[in-house]
Amino acid sequence: MDIPVFIAGLSIGLSLIVAIGAQNAFVLRQGLKGEHVFAVCLVCALSDAALIVLGVTSFGRIAALLPWIDPVMRFGGAAFLVWYGARSLLSALKSHGALSVSEADTAKPLLTTLLACLAITWLNPHVYLDTVVLLGTISTQFAGREVHFAAGAITGSFAFFFALGYGAGFLRPIFAKPFAWRILEGIIAVIMWAIALKLILGG
Repeated sequence: MDIPVFIAGLSIGLSLIVAIGAQNAFVLRQGLKGEHVFAVCLVCALSDAALIVLGVTSFGRIAALLPWIDPVMRFGGAAFLVWYGARSLLSALKSHGALSVSEADTAKPLLTTLLACLAITWLNPHVYLDTVVLLGTISTQFAGREVHFAAGAITGSFAFFFALGYGAGFLRPIFAKPFAWRILEGIIAVIMWAIALKLILGG
């Protein structure tokens, strides 16, 4: 293992993923509710890993072979984020409940949660920009050691998502208050719509 290259992949991967986005907001929400946290974190980390490997091995050929993929992913992702943001806003306006242990009784099914997680992850072109394009481009600086770079970036993704998902649990006392939960839902709605707008505008 080339440690300096591994660390480079780890640090660059973390710097790209730490920014608050649709995927991170979703993981945070699941962590706060304590719903399917392990499965959600694992799906996000494995998705990132697959995209990182794709970027490091063949990012350049994808855009050349599939020029239609950008507009399809952009508008499809924007439509999904607008819908999900509307759901969060509706929850913020109508919900009067607080986060409590009893909420586990009304938890969404695992399949429903994972489908939403996969859509937020794979329909967001920014995910491809960060993993496939940016990390794929940077990895070319480490000719012959791309595997070590990718391993560092993948490690960063796993560490971040699980830390975010399970670390959110420490904030549960705050979100036992209905107002705090409604504020979070409102923030998530704004984040989703802001990302959707950027996608529509081609940002």
